[in-house]
Amino acid sequence: MAKSDTKQFLTEIFAWWRGQTWGTRLWIKRFGNYVGSDEFGNRYYQDKKANRRYVTYAGYADASAIPPGWHGWMHHRTDVVPTDANYKPRAWEKPHQANLTGTAEAYRPDGSLLKTGERPRVTGDYQAWSPE
Repeated sequence: MAKSDTKQFLTEIFAWWRGQTWGTRLWIKRFGNYVGSDEFGNRYYQDKKANRRYVTYAGYADASAIPPGWHGWMHHRTDVVPTDANYKPRAWEKPHQANLTGTAEAYRPDGSLLKTGERPRVTGDYQAWSPE
């Protein structure tokens, strides 16, 4: 085994957040049928006997990385696989954006502890009670 193969092997055993683990790989090999993949490289499977559907992520396991068409299929809202139906997203469906919470690029409004500035006042703003 090469060094990168060993690293990949250990990652699949212990790091569930980095894609599929060995247990997932074996389960899908035994019980799953490959259905298709999306533009991000995520792969989708359906159970051979039960009515279960699975996804193995191309990178970190992030449920928001599933496109709208595949999301509908994963949640049994449709039985038609998006690749079979030649799915086209609607105009109001936005493309995927990674969840930036916890990173340096996360949204921080004015007045946040991690951003300079003061929070703008709004109507109906809170007034602290003080005894007279």
